[in-house]
Amino acid sequence: MSLITGKFDISEHLKTDEDIQGFLHEVAETGNVSDLIHALNIAARAKGISEVAIKTGVTRDSLYKSLSENGNPGFETIINIVKAFGCRLAIVNP
Repeated sequence: MSLITGKFDISEHLKTDEDIQGFLHEVAETGNVSDLIHALNIAARAKGISEVAIKTGVTRDSLYKSLSENGNPGFETIINIVKAFGCRLAIVNP
């Protein structure tokens, strides 16, 4: 008997703003820039791409492109996306 599995999508498990914020915090603490951009993509899908696009002042297509695997969002875009989740970037001493 074989086991059938499906694709795991973290965005389906991020139900609240606190879930999203905790997820982004963990990735920011442990990952690199590529990981953070990927996490922002996941968080945007969890919250709703359209809602995040409106909050960041970009089109839905532009947000998809910025957060895609080959995307290269500018720093201002990243800051605005982070703010859309009720977070902020900070520089702290380790």
